[in-house]
Amino acid sequence: MRLERLNTNKFKAFLTFDDMRERGLTKEDLWQDLPKVHDLFRDMILEADDELGFKVDGPIAVEVYAMPAQGMVIIVSKSTSDEDFDEEGFEEGYIEMQVTLDETEDIFYEFADIEDVIALSSRLFHFGIQGGSLYSYKDQYFIKFEEFDVDFVDEETFVALLAEFGNPSTVSSYVVEEYGKRLIKYDSIRELYGTFINK
Repeated sequence: MRLERLNTNKFKAFLTFDDMRERGLTKEDLWQDLPKVHDLFRDMILEADDELGFKVDGPIAVEVYAMPAQGMVIIVSKSTSDEDFDEEGFEEGYIEMQVTLDETEDIFYEFADIEDVIALSSRLFHFGIQGGSLYSYKDQYFIKFEEFDVDFVDEETFVALLAEFGNPSTVSSYVVEEYGKRLIKYDSIRELYGTFINK
């Protein structure tokens, strides 16, 4: 589990599917009100306190974004207003949460260097994958694949190829699209392959 502070009232946690397996959780479990899901959120809050100094002193809102073959991004925010929460029964050791769940079919990976993205394009092109949108943001490179971009190959093989060169992004694709720079809008793998590999 990787944690990142977003601001004084908000942090983000990234859980890979391996992290979830270690806890005996599946993606579907997060959609249910199970004790082990509560344990996960409690551990996350304790770790955020240790690592980030994020103190929970009232109700919180939790947004969970599931990403295929990557894991979960969980955004935890302290409530600035108590109106949405029922104060009754609030006690020591009990965290009141409002949980929002969302699932995206997009696959979004980050890369430390453009050379990694070019090397990836060489591998993916031979598997018939040519799509993807390429972005840069805070000295990193990001590729977003829509569901239709990867119809040609088994998802596990695809993710294994991506993992050779990059990591599942812990930054939301919405943040990168909003604040980053889009370098190639469509067919970034084909463009990179044609420009740098198959000259």
